[in-house]
Amino acid sequence: MQLDEKISVIEAILFASGEPVEFEQLALGAGVEMSDIHKLVALLNSNYSERGSALEVLKLEDSYQLATREQYAPYIRTALEPKRTATLSPAAMESLTIIAYNQPVTRSFVEDVRGVDSSGVISNLLEKELIEEAGRLDVPGRPVTFKTTANFLRCFGLASIKDLPPLPSDNSQMTFDDVAEEE
Repeated sequence: MQLDEKISVIEAILFASGEPVEFEQLALGAGVEMSDIHKLVALLNSNYSERGSALEVLKLEDSYQLATREQYAPYIRTALEPKRTATLSPAAMESLTIIAYNQPVTRSFVEDVRGVDSSGVISNLLEKELIEEAGRLDVPGRPVTFKTTANFLRCFGLASIKDLPPLPSDNSQMTFDDVAEEE
């Protein structure tokens, strides 16, 4: 494999990962010697600098991560801000409430409570990073369970899930009999 191809393979792995990749894993994936990985990443960074690229490879303890240069942060923030500040639909708020107060829960639990298919809403909440997978139940089919995230707490101004307002008690909700008596 030629030098340029080795550098491109490393770049591809770092780009596809989106997360830090340990030195050993990067060398193994790229099919290069561990002793060469630091030199190849340095060459990749040099290529980025020469081209005036917005990208750079960061060294984080025992791993590397592809990132944008700090000077581009305001532009990135502006471009991605609408996604973060988008309001939630009533269905999303309802599903998020069910998950927050009953976590961890399965998709079918949310659907049972809401009475409608919630797969699209759950996907949207996952994309917005308001919920995440919490594991799997040890029952047939091993369904995924969901819980709220730290991002959920930040968005709703909560320090802990314990800071959620209490649910209304059964006594405070109107019943059908109460409505019938008023008429």
